[in-house]
Amino acid sequence: MIEIELDGKKVDIVEGSMIMHAADKAGTYIPHFCYHKKLSIAASCRMCLVDVEKMPKPMPACATPVTQGMIVRTKSDKAIKAQKSVMEFLLINHPLDCPICDQGGECQLQDLAVGYGASASRYEEEKRVVAVKDVGPLISMQEMARCIHCTRCVRFGQEVAGVMELGMSHRGEHAEIETFLGHSVDSELSGNMIDLCPVGALTSKPFRYSARTWELSRRKSISPHDSTGANLIVQVKNNKVMRVVPFENEAVNECWLADRDRFSYEAFNSEQRLTTPMLKQGGVWKAVDWQTALEYVANGLKDIKADHGAASIGALLSPHSTLEELHLAGALVRGLGSENVDYRLRHAEFPAPAGVRHLGASIASLSELQRVLVVGSSLRKDHPLLAQRIRQAARKGGAVHAIAAAAQDWALPLATTLLCPASTWVQALADVAAAVAAEKGLAPPAHGTLSASAKAIARSLLGGERKAILLGNAAAHHARAASLLALANWIGAQTGATVGYLTEAANTVGAQLAGALPGPLGLNAAQMLGGGLKAAILLNNEPEFDSAAGASAASALAQADMVVTLSPFKANMAFSDVLLPIAPFTETSGTFVNAEGRVQSFHAVVKPLGDTRPAWKVLRVLGNLLALPGFDFDSSQEVLRQVSGLPSADQTHVSAALLNNATQAGVDLTPAALAPVVASIYALDGTVRRAASLQRTADARAAEVAQEVAA
Repeated sequence: MIEIELDGKKVDIVEGSMIMHAADKAGTYIPHFCYHKKLSIAASCRMCLVDVEKMPKPMPACATPVTQGMIVRTKSDKAIKAQKSVMEFLLINHPLDCPICDQGGECQLQDLAVGYGASASRYEEEKRVVAVKDVGPLISMQEMARCIHCTRCVRFGQEVAGVMELGMSHRGEHAEIETFLGHSVDSELSGNMIDLCPVGALTSKPFRYSARTWELSRRKSISPHDSTGANLIVQVKNNKVMRVVPFENEAVNECWLADRDRFSYEAFNSEQRLTTPMLKQGGVWKAVDWQTALEYVANGLKDIKADHGAASIGALLSPHSTLEELHLAGALVRGLGSENVDYRLRHAEFPAPAGVRHLGASIASLSELQRVLVVGSSLRKDHPLLAQRIRQAARKGGAVHAIAAAAQDWALPLATTLLCPASTWVQALADVAAAVAAEKGLAPPAHGTLSASAKAIARSLLGGERKAILLGNAAAHHARAASLLALANWIGAQTGATVGYLTEAANTVGAQLAGALPGPLGLNAAQMLGGGLKAAILLNNEPEFDSAAGASAASALAQADMVVTLSPFKANMAFSDVLLPIAPFTETSGTFVNAEGRVQSFHAVVKPLGDTRPAWKVLRVLGNLLALPGFDFDSSQEVLRQVSGLPSADQTHVSAALLNNATQAGVDLTPAALAPVVASIYALDGTVRRAASLQRTADARAAEVAQEVAA
């Protein structure tokens, strides 16, 4: 540790730190634009100039290392004069259009100009003009004349997103931030550039000119999409979601958001929202009141149970639903005497549950890994924020290995890529296990070939201290998923690596804790979608898009006597008999359990739209109409207390139940007949599929083309 004097106070700071770090520790604010705690130091804006004793001129606090006994003054006349001079230069070419700027009210330049800017400018020449640029549907670069060349956006792309999509061309007053060759900004984390921009140069295209920041109410929430459980601030005006930005949580999403977390709110304001219960009568949809719809469902379930038995009733549940909704949906079906409950819509194998599938480590620990083996994951697109963590590990020298079906742009250096068809992933992992066994002089768990790639992965995993084997969405949905897990567990045990699933959805772990799985005599998702039901309850999902059955699910469900869809959107209309409008996450309270087992509850941020109701209330009333015990709840918190295995109020993590145990069956090396079904980045759930701006991105268009080619 080194001791320096900062504005008369003694500060102890780690050797190699900058003056800015010491100021942060001491709670002293130094004005700045280009400095950001998560990015490399550029020292390009010079706004953080400070007075350092024995230095002939002011020094940039962000780029000046501390030395023992250094004396720094941040508020001296010399420092203030330097900072004011820098501000004068920054404002020379700025258009000064704050009244029409979307950044107005939350702009660093605007705030600092109050303290360090002059009341008039000495500059009388013409200001520079920067050409308008179109970089895609998410980021607006319409007013790049406001840019102060802090290069935060450039460094973010290079260092965090892993794709340097923006750069600076030309020099002096002709310098511009641009994409080059007319490319669009297509990173799955691109929206973070909007937050990073300290002026109004990069703004949100969907939010543009729709509200002023001081008009918005701010409420915390949790993302309902992938398994990171990103913390959000949802900004609301007139009971309408206007914008979503990150809520900083170092243990989960740091200060970043994936684009699908940031922009999916558009779906909640779309014309595809379902706002009133509907019944299909004579092939025609008619709006009805809640009492009529719920009585129709309750009477229909009673009649089908009487005519065909309780085993003909089942529920297909979305892992994007809250813990409370999943618990009550399962309790409803079981209360009728059926065991047909399942959330594993995209799975191809359905072994008996053995523990709860989860990440096997903390999300924060991914940034510190020295060795990683990822099996069956399009990591960047499936889990953008987890991929960003592993990218950090790679930048620190960590070795990342992959077993995948096709070459992809991971936006990080891969030490080894073992490419093979998905049908032979078990054999590929068995090869790695055999190589580990050969290195340690053990008998392998299954027959494997000692290929060069397998040996390289094995030797890497046997080295280092912090290491993990991560099974992706395709591995979880694989027809030999149990064999992949068994081999991963064996390799993990021999190498000291943690083993876990990246897990697909916001509540994949929660669905398991809530018991959203069939009983011993119950049908699994594939059997239910194959035509095994007379009455189907679909909670927050569209089997055509959210299941491995695909289009065949629609024809199978059309044969049922009654299909009830609970959804925020007009979904499943071709084969449903009843549509019940339920609230999305912005309009209800609930709980998600993320990949690491972190339990995160949230409240509604706006009132339900139209006659929409929270799903837990709809299920509670249905339970009461069916005279089922245990459905008397006044709040979602009361429902949550009924879910077993959750931590006490003073804890945040589930621990005891989280076990990635493999079933007792041996490893099956037979090639799988079917390729695993994995949703593309902007088709993961019904909400992102209805977010207009996300559907205009390059990723969404590429997925659409791939679907057309496959068809």
